[in-house]
Amino acid sequence: MRARWLGILAGGVFMLLGCGHLVSAQVVEYTEVEGWPDPATSAAGTPAAWNFGQVSGVATSANGYILVLHRGANPIMLFDSGGRFVRAWGDGLFSSGKVGGIAPGDRQPGQSGYTAVYGPAGCHACGAHAIRVDPDGNIWVVDAPGHVVYKMDPQGRVLRELGTRGVSGVSQSTFNLPTDVAFSPGGDVYVSDGYGNARVVKYTADGQYLLEWGSRGTGPGEFGLPHNLAVDAEGRVYVTDRDNQRVQVFTREGEFLTEWQDIGGNSALFMTTTREENQQIWTGGTLRNLDGEAVATLPGGNGGHGMTETPDGEVFVAQLAGRVQKFVK
Repeated sequence: MRARWLGILAGGVFMLLGCGHLVSAQVVEYTEVEGWPDPATSAAGTPAAWNFGQVSGVATSANGYILVLHRGANPIMLFDSGGRFVRAWGDGLFSSGKVGGIAPGDRQPGQSGYTAVYGPAGCHACGAHAIRVDPDGNIWVVDAPGHVVYKMDPQGRVLRELGTRGVSGVSQSTFNLPTDVAFSPGGDVYVSDGYGNARVVKYTADGQYLLEWGSRGTGPGEFGLPHNLAVDAEGRVYVTDRDNQRVQVFTREGEFLTEWQDIGGNSALFMTTTREENQQIWTGGTLRNLDGEAVATLPGGNGGHGMTETPDGEVFVAQLAGRVQKFVK
């Protein structure tokens, strides 16, 4: 077990209020739960390891189960929070392209530093990039090199596609290596179109294009790599600008509000609850309030490539090394 205490003094943290009273401040500890998920079972009835490919995302289903997205056979796997395997699906859904960086000497000024390789040089289901669950319990997955976002019902049936499968572009109906998807309280859908393009695109709940914002750069409203996004209860949109090591915050219409600078190149972002008064946001392995102030970190501070928190406060982290970590307070 590993744990990290946050605070100024362990066991006795105080803060001085304007009225002169001393009150105890909250100290948060997270501990990793080893051995999640439960082992698979061999034909002989003995325990066996799960053969995950790169685990690129995790999400919490409507019934509190954990969805694991990995780059391998049966890329979408469902477990209960205790680690019991439920079912898997998704073969043939994701492209076999693989996103990779362009060497600095080969990059064009002002252009993307990323591309994709396809065919034998790619890998099986490596398009699997992100997984989210909307407020209605539908499951959304992002196929980055496939240039498409899928909406599925809880049984895994595809209901809608955003983007055009296998076609890259920068139009209302095409993406270029998209990275993530998020949902507003009113049902609007946001897509971070981040590796090939550098924008956020907004759609209605039924998939109609509304607006977009962003361009390549380092200034307000510009992105090096918009890798993840989340929306709070008031409709503000938070975007991890991974290559610029910051999070930018926008109105629902894409107007720049503020930025949290120098917080590392995070590949994961998760809003903890839909209740406005309790909302906090995981930026990688650091939990922050909505002013960007850190309130907790996971042991090691690693937020992996994707993360989720259950209603019970359990935190799950997707690691590209091929495993899922579970943390509890």
